[in-house]
Amino acid sequence: MNETPEPAADLERYRNYLRVLADIQLGKRLQSKVDASDIVQVTMYEAHAGMKTATFNSEAELLAYLRKVLVNNLLNVVRRYATGKRDISRERSLAADVEHSSARLAQFLAAEQTTPSQQAVRNENAGKLAAALAKIPESQRQAIVLKHFHNKPLAEIAVELERSELAVAGLLKRGLQKLRELMLEPE
Repeated sequence: MNETPEPAADLERYRNYLRVLADIQLGKRLQSKVDASDIVQVTMYEAHAGMKTATFNSEAELLAYLRKVLVNNLLNVVRRYATGKRDISRERSLAADVEHSSARLAQFLAAEQTTPSQQAVRNENAGKLAAALAKIPESQRQAIVLKHFHNKPLAEIAVELERSELAVAGLLKRGLQKLRELMLEPE
C-alpha cells in the first residue's frame, strides 16, 4: 500500500486536523500569546520541506509525521513563553497529549473499527470533523474541546471560559448541533 501523497496539495487537507490538535494543546495562557494557526502554518511549511526526503507507506505514517512536526513547534512555543529551566517531562507529556488528542478526535467519530477500509474512512472522517470544528464559532469550539477532548465538567468549563454553566451548556448544544449539520453535508 504505497500511497505517497503529493507534497503541498495533499498536505493542505490536513491543515484543519493540525489546527484542532494545536487548539487542544494550547492552554488558555498560551492562546493569548500565540495563535494556533501560526503554529500550524510553520508546521505545514516544515512538513512540506521534510517530505522531499521522507517517504510514507500509508496515511497513518504521514499523520504520525505531521503530529511529530506539530509537537516540535508546540514545544518551541512552550519554551519561548515558559519561565525557568526546560522541563523534559513537559516535552514527553506534550507529545503524549497530541497523540491522545488525535486518538480522541478519531474516537469522537465512531466506535472501534478494525479493517483497513474502516480505518481509512475513520481517518477521512477525522479530517472532516477537524474541518467542521474549524468552521464553528470559537466559543463553541472551545466548549466542545474542553468537554469532549479534555473531559472537563461543565462547571470547570464555565470557569475557564468565564461564562455561566447555562451559557456553556448552550454553547455545547449549538456547537454539537452545528457539527452534526456540517458532518452530514456532502463535500
